[in-house]
Amino acid sequence: MDPIPAASAIADAALPAHAAAPMPQRRLWRRMLGNPGLVVAALVLGLIAIMAVAAPLVAPHDPYEQSLDTRMTPPAFVDAERSDPAHLLGTDNLGRDYLSRLIYGARISLLIGFFTMLVSGVIGTVLGIAAGYFGGRTDMVVSFLVTTRLSLPVVMVALAVVAVLGGSLQVVVLVLGLLLWDRFAVVMRSATMQVRGREYITAARAIGCSVPRILWGEVLPNVLSGLVVIASYEMAQAILLEAALSFLGLGVQPPLPSWGLMVSEAKEFMLFEPWMIMLPGAAICLLVLAINLLGDGIRDITAPEGRS
Repeated sequence: MDPIPAASAIADAALPAHAAAPMPQRRLWRRMLGNPGLVVAALVLGLIAIMAVAAPLVAPHDPYEQSLDTRMTPPAFVDAERSDPAHLLGTDNLGRDYLSRLIYGARISLLIGFFTMLVSGVIGTVLGIAAGYFGGRTDMVVSFLVTTRLSLPVVMVALAVVAVLGGSLQVVVLVLGLLLWDRFAVVMRSATMQVRGREYITAARAIGCSVPRILWGEVLPNVLSGLVVIASYEMAQAILLEAALSFLGLGVQPPLPSWGLMVSEAKEFMLFEPWMIMLPGAAICLLVLAINLLGDGIRDITAPEGRS
């Protein structure tokens, strides 16, 4: 039993037509530098990651420090007369420095995106490789699980679970990780079915290699290109879902500086101070765009024949 056609189309688009030989390092670097989208995405994502890691050194103020005397101070590019040079991007409704909260908010988004991708990737990869390699009843069971998962609306299920368990960083990561594994399973199933009949798999069986040795040492290295693409997509998806949950008040709870929470807190002032929504919204858009471009660029390099 195959998964629904939409999921299969995603898997086929992300996979190479055959297991490619390792690319020489010089040729790989040439392809990377020749891909503008990949270079720009890597630079943007690298800067955001460095900013998040070095937040205590980079942020000009404590993101939790409140000052009602300077609340709602706009940035200089919005209103030069009301702006404060000590707060380059202004302050929020509680007088907290907006630039500092944006910098610390990058930590929350990257942590949730990475660990959600890790949890869902482990679940989906194990199920997908098992279904593609063993086939038969194992494939039927995994395909049934994938179809069942695809029938569940992610946002509605996440809202219900978070509302019951309470919103926190750990709960959001766990809930999203348990809901976003289906694409990993579909892609890994298709990739494993493509490589399980290759000569090196047959040779590994002939010399008596165990099944875990074949799956870990022979199958997994030859399906990594599809895995990287789906991992980047799911990481971006997790960041958007976290922002949506935080916007609805069921994600990361205040006073943590989450970008989605910043948008939620600023919605009351959007008609009078629209920059308060535009800044965290632009940060979310930039991060998600960089992750998607990075995944697409990696696919172009590792499997250029897979693109039309």
